[in-house]
Amino acid sequence: MDLSQLRYLLAIAQAGSFSAAAKRLHVSQPTLSIAIQKLEDELGSTLFLRDHRGVSLTSTGETLRAHAEQAVTLLDEATIAIRDLERSFEGSFILGCHESLGAYFLPRFLSTFLQAESRIDLTLWNGSSALVQQAVIERRIHFGLVVNPRPQPDLVIVPLFHDAVDLFVSAQQGKQPGQPTSLLSFDDARKRLAERPLVFAGRISQCRELIDRLAALDIRPPRLLSCGDLELVKSLAIHGVGTALLPRRVAGYGQPLALQRLHPELPCFPDTICLLYRSDLHRTKGALRVKEALTAHGKRLHEEGDGYEPPPSGAPRL
Repeated sequence: MDLSQLRYLLAIAQAGSFSAAAKRLHVSQPTLSIAIQKLEDELGSTLFLRDHRGVSLTSTGETLRAHAEQAVTLLDEATIAIRDLERSFEGSFILGCHESLGAYFLPRFLSTFLQAESRIDLTLWNGSSALVQQAVIERRIHFGLVVNPRPQPDLVIVPLFHDAVDLFVSAQQGKQPGQPTSLLSFDDARKRLAERPLVFAGRISQCRELIDRLAALDIRPPRLLSCGDLELVKSLAIHGVGTALLPRRVAGYGQPLALQRLHPELPCFPDTICLLYRSDLHRTKGALRVKEALTAHGKRLHEEGDGYEPPPSGAPRL
């Protein structure tokens, strides 16, 4: 049984004769007769009664017509839905990123995108950059925002903007009321590091590397306070618990004056934030719209800079 046989049956039932149905369908009458005969043979049942007035459905024919109408309607709806997905800005997509990256990237992006694209559904998926990259590879999510991704054969990697893991202290600590925050001298910055705990997210490899680089400069904080979350590191630094290792954009979002960079001559770890998707991503208009919107927003962040260094020129590179 195929779809054309069902369409033939419905047309004959509606027209009341094989000849009239053949004209409507623009096929020959023998073509209809052969198709219905094959259908009757397959089902082992007579579907039409024939007399001098034309044809009418038998009881089994009526049953088949009811199901055929449902099947044809569903297939027609599926055809329309698929064409819309291919040709219209619609669809459902999953975007993955680390929570702290999403906290500064997503608010402005989503407030604009969701208003402009009401027929595109976005679901958010959170995890470390390594987990986000793996989820893209395994097709569990469509797009990922990843810090310093590792090249993979099946991935498209689009550099969006730069960041850097850097040293931060509370802007208010030691500041007199009404006085502007001033940059510490290099010697005072070293002294601060030698006197106060260093707070960092232990699972982030950039932090471990920076601690080693500080040690190579004979800068050893009296205590290393490892946390599991960048937001907790940021909160502890704002409240003066110690010096923090944080991505600059994480340090600056939400409370841009709460933390200040300890000193520009101290080590930092440059990062590149990239958009990832599979090379075989089904490129519907909706998928391309999501990709283009994410890329455009990332480029805007690149042009704006991280708030602690002058905005860079040119496109970001891996």
